[in-house]
Amino acid sequence: MDYNGEDYRFLKIKDAILSINQKVSFVGVILEVGSPKQSKGTDSFCTIKVTDESHTKDGISINIFAESMEKLPYIVSVGDIILLSHVVMKAHNKQAYALFNKKFSSFALYDGKGGEDFLPYQVSSRFFVRDQDKRIIATVRKWLLNFQFKEDSKKFLLLREIKDGQRINMACKVFHICEVAKGEWMAFVWDGTDAPPAQISKKLEDEMDHELPLQVEPLPLSRDILCSFPAVGSILRVIIDKGIEKHILHLLKIGKWVKLQNVLCQVDAGLWFGVLTHFTRLRYVPNNDNLIVERQRSYDERLSWEHSRMPYWCFPWTSEVTDIDYSEDGPFVTLKDVLTHSQVTAKFKCVVRVVAALPWRSEDFCSPLGNYRIRLTLEDPTARIHAFVYAEDGEKLFGGYPSVDVLKRKINKLLGVAVSDGQEIKDAPRNPPWVQCCLKSYYIDRNDIWGSRQYRIFDTKISG
Repeated sequence: MDYNGEDYRFLKIKDAILSINQKVSFVGVILEVGSPKQSKGTDSFCTIKVTDESHTKDGISINIFAESMEKLPYIVSVGDIILLSHVVMKAHNKQAYALFNKKFSSFALYDGKGGEDFLPYQVSSRFFVRDQDKRIIATVRKWLLNFQFKEDSKKFLLLREIKDGQRINMACKVFHICEVAKGEWMAFVWDGTDAPPAQISKKLEDEMDHELPLQVEPLPLSRDILCSFPAVGSILRVIIDKGIEKHILHLLKIGKWVKLQNVLCQVDAGLWFGVLTHFTRLRYVPNNDNLIVERQRSYDERLSWEHSRMPYWCFPWTSEVTDIDYSEDGPFVTLKDVLTHSQVTAKFKCVVRVVAALPWRSEDFCSPLGNYRIRLTLEDPTARIHAFVYAEDGEKLFGGYPSVDVLKRKINKLLGVAVSDGQEIKDAPRNPPWVQCCLKSYYIDRNDIWGSRQYRIFDTKISG
């Protein structure tokens, strides 16, 4: 980009950063945005990061102050263009940044790549449109067509690499956004990998009054929405902190990849979720971004594997805690495949963890008539469901009607109860093994076959 001649007042960023303590003007592509905050005084402020052709390595931060949130830049899309006039260049820890002073600085925001007109969609009160601005914006858009921001992929973790309580950078695809409760918003994101299995800290006896939830959100998503999600790879629920949703939601676009910085990852009841806070920032993702291409290529490669729908965490193979005796050939499928299958009634082979049982005491597994009736909670990286064990399927699972002690030993093995020298370790977290099982779906109401759909374990046996 060349801003010579009539545009002499606009500097390239590489020249602006050398003009410490001077007022400068320049144009940049917005690389990174965060939520605006209230300053310690009466002002509102936000920080964005911009780049241009002369300074593509890290970009430069702009600290913008205004009398209110409404007067700060409202950026429609990361990758849009900002024209800044009379900002003061400063330095902190040998890093240059620009300071926007509400008394004499001004800005204008323009659509980025793909923009067709030259009218800014937002300007500050002191900004005046000039004829030469059109040529500058056109030049930036032309450069932006082939711009690739060089970014270290190691700075962005995969979902399979996350840890509880850690703040991470992640590159993910947005599949759904909804208001899960009044004023509480959640995004559903994915990167093609399996989040790690979490230890279960809840006591087995808690299942009666406080059962493990099947999902992070208060109510389950509709079948139509579930069918829009990939069947392989974890969907991470990302909670958007109250107060920042109006600054963040419009930047998250369904079906598009996004780079998120400083996302808090947590586990509750064995379920992973992320949190976008005031410290979270969104990064620009150009078309054919190298990191995104790499993510998609890895996922496509995974789908080509023979056992692509088995959890990443069960390899090299599942535990030997269970055996299945299912005569029909067919690959293992994910629980998301089960939930979104096109037929109400069907049979499946899955690799899952059994994270809860109801009733939890082995002496209560049978009804007064002597028939097994147990509800197990199953999970894999894609979903968590309830599956029932009834009558002859219970006989198959437990090898008949063994003693209460043998039943307890078998169910504890399935549930991952910690044991030392043959004795349970009291209050120790559980780590259920990956086991194979056969599931069949059925309905209990002819008038609502999908709404009454349930799942049952069959042709599965706990070994030993």
